[in-house]
Amino acid sequence: MTWLRLLRPGDWLLALGAALGVAASFPLLWQGGQGDKAVVRLEGQVFIEVALDKPREIIVPGPLGPTRIQVEKGRARVAADPGLRQYCVRQGWLSQAGEIAICAPNRVSLAITGSQSPYDSLSY
Repeated sequence: MTWLRLLRPGDWLLALGAALGVAASFPLLWQGGQGDKAVVRLEGQVFIEVALDKPREIIVPGPLGPTRIQVEKGRARVAADPGLRQYCVRQGWLSQAGEIAICAPNRVSLAITGSQSPYDSLSY
């Protein structure tokens, strides 16, 4: 590793600054942006699309029972679901475009859409 001896303290400082700049840019550049609509699906079909502009509550009649979805200005969440593990309820509030909460046992999902779509590695 003879090339390491050629680096000076300023070189290490520049490399550290570049690494910090790259790390700081990821959360800023790879966001989907603020969501503007909530899309609720039941068994893969669109149940309802609502704008995230005013508070409302949506009851989705799933196979296991009703799933309750709350919408507030700029965000939405699954408030209650009859599933055992409650993974979709634990997702909490969704506000960024591309975020999704899936209640698999009840076949209900909540997705946030927006004008800016997030980076998707599957479409790369």
